Amino acid sequence: MSKYRKLVITTALAALVASPVLAEKLGLGRAALPEEVAAWNHDVRPDGLGLPEGTGSVEDGETIFSDNCAMCHGEFAEGVDNWPKLAGGMGTLDRDDPLKTVGSYWPYLSTTWDYINRSMPFGNAQTLTPDEVYAIVAYILYSNDMVDDDFVLSKETFLDVEMPNADGFIIDDRAETEYPQFSQAPCMENCKAEVKVTMRAAVLDVTPDVAGDEAAAEMAPAAEEEAAAEPVAAEPVVAEPVVVALDPELVDAGKKVFKKCKACHQVGEGAANKVGPQLNHLIGRTLGGEEGFKYSKTIVEMGEGGQVWTEEALAEFLSKPKSYIAKTKMSFAGLKKDKDIEAVTEYLKSFSQ
Repeated sequence: MSKYRKLVITTALAALVASPVLAEKLGLGRAALPEEVAAWNHDVRPDGLGLPEGTGSVEDGETIFSDNCAMCHGEFAEGVDNWPKLAGGMGTLDRDDPLKTVGSYWPYLSTTWDYINRSMPFGNAQTLTPDEVYAIVAYILYSNDMVDDDFVLSKETFLDVEMPNADGFIIDDRAETEYPQFSQAPCMENCKAEVKVTMRAAVLDVTPDVAGDEAAAEMAPAAEEEAAAEPVAAEPVVAEPVVVALDPELVDAGKKVFKKCKACHQVGEGAANKVGPQLNHLIGRTLGGEEGFKYSKTIVEMGEGGQVWTEEALAEFLSKPKSYIAKTKMSFAGLKKDKDIEAVTEYLKSFSQ
């Protein structure tokens, strides 16, 4: 028996023995205290049960959403790149490619509140206060034209919100209607006389037009020419960092602003590449020069052209990433305030010395 399997069995037995009935019988453990149960009881139900006290307005939610959510979901909840759209999509559920958002698809507002409270912001979950969660949800509702701009969401007003798709779900009856179809013995041979392509992929358009061997023969010369013409990438160059005096207050402010970045980037001891590259020794580094991280083609070409990360380049990039690097894979929309850009730059400089 493997060590892993032994561990699983041991853990399962320990949990069984510690159950209330056996614990009392065997004299092991004790019943959980009310405050211990409450610490784990975070769920919010469709009827509002489980909601904490608190309030949040659309006006406050706009600022909080911009600071914590807009980097992925857009300033107006419209989504950034492949990150989820939270607004829009009304009237699209009957289409082949519907847009499912909080406003168009979700049947219960409690789902929105519960998910944000438990799992957001991405990479920094459960750091929002109940008031902040109420405010963010209020702003998402406003972005879906479901409430007015003076709306304040609270435990008392929660059930006043009518979700457009509240009646759009049905009871799951697959056990009665579908499962019997798949309970018969499967066919293992001579199940179909001939197999033909009868439909084509509508969205991705991936159905091949030519048989595999013919397609490969046609593509081979072009691939060889492309490979021959492709320049050999130069070795990334990391410039020697320049030691300069840092502003401690600015570094501390930058640490707070960097919370918006830490879902994708790491700094400090043990920093590693995640969704984005680690940012130690960023100032002076060649664009696209962090070993082991797969950059977009554009930033690699910029680095091969001799561009390095200076304070000025970083400030320009942080204000409008997609304007500075075309087709960058980073979904962050940018920092709006110059003081935040200055603070983050100073903070990253502290890891470049």
